[in-house]
Amino acid sequence: MIFEQLFDTKSSTYTYIISSGKGREALIIDPVIENTEDYIKVLKNLDLKLVKVIDTHIHADHITGMNELSKRTSSTKIMGEKSKSEVIDIRVKDNEKIKIENIELTSMYTPGHTDCSYSFLMNDRVFTGDTLLINGTGRTDFQSGSAYDAYDSLFNKLLKLPEKTLVYPAHDYNKKKYSTIENEKNNNPRLQVRSKEEYAEIMNNLNLSNPKMIDIAVPANIKGFTLEQINHG
Repeated sequence: MIFEQLFDTKSSTYTYIISSGKGREALIIDPVIENTEDYIKVLKNLDLKLVKVIDTHIHADHITGMNELSKRTSSTKIMGEKSKSEVIDIRVKDNEKIKIENIELTSMYTPGHTDCSYSFLMNDRVFTGDTLLINGTGRTDFQSGSAYDAYDSLFNKLLKLPEKTLVYPAHDYNKKKYSTIENEKNNNPRLQVRSKEEYAEIMNNLNLSNPKMIDIAVPANIKGFTLEQINHG
């Protein structure tokens, strides 16, 4: 299997390129538009045909590369059915399968960070978007987020996965590449709570400033901007 994890230094976003082998079909999760050329280069070097691009949610801290990649490769744009994006080709429901050659992902509706947050399970690993981070969890104070929904997504869905499941988030600010469900259960300070109310109290009192890009990124991601549209804004 080909599994490439790329890091965007500006927004600390992780992008994942996945394929069952050289010369095969590929999919990308959570691409950043400024890094489109880098993704195309990886695909060319490995002789991969990009067929599907997935965003875990509408991002507020960067403009997605989904639309630019789709324009250049004719790949299918996929998000969860609750997404507000106006340009999605396929909207997946909770527990729906996404397949390319010998690779299968299962969507999990995990709202809380936003109301359109989905995680994607693939065999021994799960792509958690901003729902579950390494040693943290996604903020719940904008884009119809909810600390109560987040608690439910974490404790009743993600943390019920096998403990050895690898956790690959959409961001990490300390350059940690992955974790495990067991590790997060035991060591993630946000998860050491006894109740939904206790979790909500923590999340509702973080007083974080908005992401710098939120006013640009959210509308651009809903409208499905490409590089040309951004440059000619």
